[in-house]
Amino acid sequence: MDRIDRKILNLMQRDASRTNADMAEEVGLSPSTCLRRVQRLKTTGVIDRIVAILNPARAGRGIKALVTVELKLHGEQHMRRFLDIATAEDAVSSAWSVTGETDVVLMLRLVDMEEYDALCDRLFRDQTNVARFFTMMVIRTAKEETAMRL
Repeated sequence: MDRIDRKILNLMQRDASRTNADMAEEVGLSPSTCLRRVQRLKTTGVIDRIVAILNPARAGRGIKALVTVELKLHGEQHMRRFLDIATAEDAVSSAWSVTGETDVVLMLRLVDMEEYDALCDRLFRDQTNVARFFTMMVIRTAKEETAMRL
């Protein structure tokens, strides 16, 4: 990946709906060369996917919460089972297996507290292997970026 690839990726992270011709002009390439570079970045996996980033509040999921989860039983199969259950939930926007006292961190995008309550019943009670969980409701977001500066 060279300087021009990084320029293309930075442009795409800001606005992937730009035309190839606009991007090519911005980075000083012909449109066909720019398109070949973008295709190569896709096939090599540098570009994972191209998506629309929604405004959660306007899309009806205005409540954001972070949940730390401690499992009763440890080991790969227990972690994988819990992550499979968690990632199947619509409200779970991110799920990470982490080091330290916490086993899993979840980011939730919720419609309302009723959805949160129902999700807690499904994920954190009875036969889900959860010892304890702690929920932090986000009051204000100071920074939330999807782009990585290259």
